[in-house]
Amino acid sequence: MQATSTLDQPEAPPAVKSRSFKRAFADVREAWDHRELWGHLGWQDIKQRYRRSVIGPLWITISMGTTALALGLLYSVLFKTEVATFLPYVTVGFIVWNFIVGCVTEGTDVFIANEGLIKHLPAPITVHVMRMVWRQVLFLVHNLVVYVVVLAIFFTSLNHEYRIAADSPLQPGLSWTMVLAIPGFVLLAVNAVWIALLFGVISTRFRDIPPVVNSFINLVFFMTPIVWDAGVLNRVTGGGDGDWRMLIAELNPVYHFVEIVRAPLLGHTVDWHHWAIAGGFTLFGWFAALVILRNYRARVSYWV
Repeated sequence: MQATSTLDQPEAPPAVKSRSFKRAFADVREAWDHRELWGHLGWQDIKQRYRRSVIGPLWITISMGTTALALGLLYSVLFKTEVATFLPYVTVGFIVWNFIVGCVTEGTDVFIANEGLIKHLPAPITVHVMRMVWRQVLFLVHNLVVYVVVLAIFFTSLNHEYRIAADSPLQPGLSWTMVLAIPGFVLLAVNAVWIALLFGVISTRFRDIPPVVNSFINLVFFMTPIVWDAGVLNRVTGGGDGDWRMLIAELNPVYHFVEIVRAPLLGHTVDWHHWAIAGGFTLFGWFAALVILRNYRARVSYWV
């Protein structure tokens, strides 16, 4: 009886580790390849939310405009500032804040809300994150209409050197630096993806995380210069011991992400340390998200 040659035997498939950064990167890459899928689903989310509404998504713009107008008028009186310069400041800050808070709060619930699709749709789990972020981008685009209207009304107050308050730093005014808001928006969206991945996976395992985040995000709003100028921290005591108060604002990462978008859109001086901190935070955040994705990506379908 002739012995079978080892060359005729089929080779065993190489062992594939389910926990590897290669698989984590592949999940993100495949999700980008499925951009037609999550892009379509994001559009459908907008249409479904405003189905049978007379003005449809314009309700997003109206709600944002009303809130920005009310807060701008209120805090301009409280801080004794000019409405023509302070209202645009609040409007842009609130538009960026709405995008951030939408990505964070919906990101914690992104996998739980898509339980049916995760169990029946053979797609990378990052697809559901991309869908959520794309939906928030569409909301942001609608809200930018409010910025355009405010800019048209107060353009003559912003197209030259001006101050937000009487003792605030002098700002150069609107110029070509407005285009720097575009990479700022891109950086925001890139961070929104890793935030949703990180908190989405953790929240799927521990269901107490979403309400904790929702409660904490309200505190972050008041700690972030959205409806108040960061320079007021140095003016509280005449600049004597305001340095530690300014440090509190600088340690808030949300402040830097708001500034990389708001400063160009309002013609403020673009402080590059905001970009450096936002960039460093992006790298650290993506590393943490990829670690979570590497270790627990396969368990999400069981946890939901």
